[in-house]
Amino acid sequence: MEIKYNQEGLVPAIAQDIATGKVLMLAYMNAEAVALTLEKKIAHYYSRSRQKLWLKGETSGNIQEVKGFYYDCDHDTILLKVNQTGVACHTGSYSCFFNKVFDEVDKSGTLDKLYEVILDRKVHPREGSYTNYLFEKGIDKILKKVGEESAEVIIGAKNSREELIYESGDLIYHLMVLLVNEGITLGDLYEELSQRMK
Repeated sequence: MEIKYNQEGLVPAIAQDIATGKVLMLAYMNAEAVALTLEKKIAHYYSRSRQKLWLKGETSGNIQEVKGFYYDCDHDTILLKVNQTGVACHTGSYSCFFNKVFDEVDKSGTLDKLYEVILDRKVHPREGSYTNYLFEKGIDKILKKVGEESAEVIIGAKNSREELIYESGDLIYHLMVLLVNEGITLGDLYEELSQRMK
């Protein structure tokens, strides 16, 4: 493996969520960070501001489990495919790239966006938010809602296509709240589902 480092001995590294394909952050690595990342399969970077090696999530617990390590055609940029614990950005956002200039409508990532919104509500509670109400009430309330919505999906399926779609939306939303509450990522879920395709 031949990585081309810049004059400061650094190479830019992009972290991408392996399940959703969402770009999470860009940081820099030196040779030691590269070696530790490959050895531990946990993302290590080099902090230019602190001038020291940096284990992502060392203080926050938001580690990045590395599932794939790539470098580009010019050997001067690294791509890490990671399973992100918690959020990637120090601001509390799931991804560092949240300053939107424009975004063509693409409904294919709706589940991922919903997960991000629910996770954001957990990290940054909003007064009057139903999602935060569920988190405040705890696991028993969330499980009760999942049970209720499951029954309503069954009833909806017997009534009409429109009702089935509506009730399925309710069930999926409450299931996502449960996943976030229990610290389960969509990456964990997608990995499990991929096993069903074999």
